Amino acid sequence: MTSKTVYKVIFGLHRYIGLAVGLIAIIIGLTGSLLVFQSEISDFQRHNQIGTITPQGEMLPIQVVLNTVKKSYTNQPDAKLNRIYVPTKPDAPFNVIYATKENDWIENYVDPYTGAVLGNSLNSNSIDRFYKVIYALHYSLLAGDIGYKIVGTVGLLVCILTITGIFLWPGWRKLLAGFKIKLDAHPKRVNFDIHKVAGVIAGVFLLFTFFTGFCWNFSEFSEPVIRTITFSFKQEAVSQLIPGQSSLKLTEQLKTAQAQLPSAELRSVYFAQKPDSALMIRYKFPQEIEDGGSSYVYLDQYSGKVLRLDNALKPSLGDRILNSFDPLHYGTFGGLPTRILYVFVGLAPLILFITGFVMWRYRQRTKPHIHTISTAIPNSKI
Repeated sequence: MTSKTVYKVIFGLHRYIGLAVGLIAIIIGLTGSLLVFQSEISDFQRHNQIGTITPQGEMLPIQVVLNTVKKSYTNQPDAKLNRIYVPTKPDAPFNVIYATKENDWIENYVDPYTGAVLGNSLNSNSIDRFYKVIYALHYSLLAGDIGYKIVGTVGLLVCILTITGIFLWPGWRKLLAGFKIKLDAHPKRVNFDIHKVAGVIAGVFLLFTFFTGFCWNFSEFSEPVIRTITFSFKQEAVSQLIPGQSSLKLTEQLKTAQAQLPSAELRSVYFAQKPDSALMIRYKFPQEIEDGGSSYVYLDQYSGKVLRLDNALKPSLGDRILNSFDPLHYGTFGGLPTRILYVFVGLAPLILFITGFVMWRYRQRTKPHIHTISTAIPNSKI
C-alpha cells in the first residue's frame, strides 16, 4: 500500500466519521462547556437557598447529622440512606443523600454546627433543573442506557477522528503553515485554515475528554482491560454475612478507616446498599489535586474488617491511569486556567464540524457529475 493510498484511506475515515458523529459531538461539547463550572454555580445557588452558615467551633459528629436527617424520613419507610458528603469548607453544609421510590437522589443539606436541616434538592430551582437536563444530555443524550452507550461509542469515534486529523495536519510538512490563517484569502482557504488550526490546538484536549468519556461509559469493559494490561488486579470487597447481626456503628467504622490513612481527611461515606456490600469511605490527602480525594477504605459492614485499601499516594499503574481520568476530563489538572480553556475546548466540535462540512460541500460542488459528462460527450459509454 503506497503512502498516497494510506493518505486517502485516513482522509476518508476523517471525513466520514466527522460527518457521521459531528452533530452528537457538538451536543456533547457544548453541554460539556456548560458543565465546567457547574459546581461553583450550584454552590452559589445552594448558598442562596439555604442561607449563610456561620462557623461555630467543632463540626457535629457524622452520626448526629445522620440521625437528624433520618427523622425527616420517619413517614417514608422505603427511604434508604445512600451516602454523606463531609463539608470541605467551614461554611459548607453536610450533604446527606437519600433515595425513595419516587426519587433515587435526594440531597439533604445540614448545618454542620447546629444540626439544623436547611433544605433539600426536592425544592429545586430553575438553575438546578437546567443543569440536571444538561448533565443527562451530556452523558446519555436524554435517552437512558441506549443514549449512554451511544455517547460512549461517539467518544471512541471522535478519538479516531482526532488522531486522523492530527495525522492530516499540514504543519507536519511546514510548522508555521500549520498554524497560519490567511484571512485575506479566498473563503474556501480561510475555512480550511480555521479547521486545521482549531483542530490541532484542541486536538489533544479533545482526546482527553472523549477518550475518558468512552472509558467511563464502557467501564465494564475498559477498567478490566486497563487493570489486565497493567497487572493491577484488585480484590472485590465483599462483606461476610453474619446471621442475626446488624451493621456496626459508623463511629467504630470511621475509627478503623482513619487508622489506615491517619494523615488524610475524610470526604465522604458510601453506605452498603446490599447485604453483602462493603462500606466505602473516601479520603483526601493534602497532596491530591482533586477535592474529593482518591483514597478509599473498604470495610466489612458487620465485622469492621478492612477488606481493601486504595491509597492515592501508593497507587498501582492501573490506579494511576484510572485516577487521571477525572482531571483530564474536567480540566482540573492545571487549575483555573485549564478549566477556562476547557470551556473553549467544548466549542471545538461545533467549529470543526461547520468548517469540515463546508469543506465537504466545496468538494461536492467541484466534482464532475456523470450526467453532465454524458451530455457533453454524446457517444461516450459510461
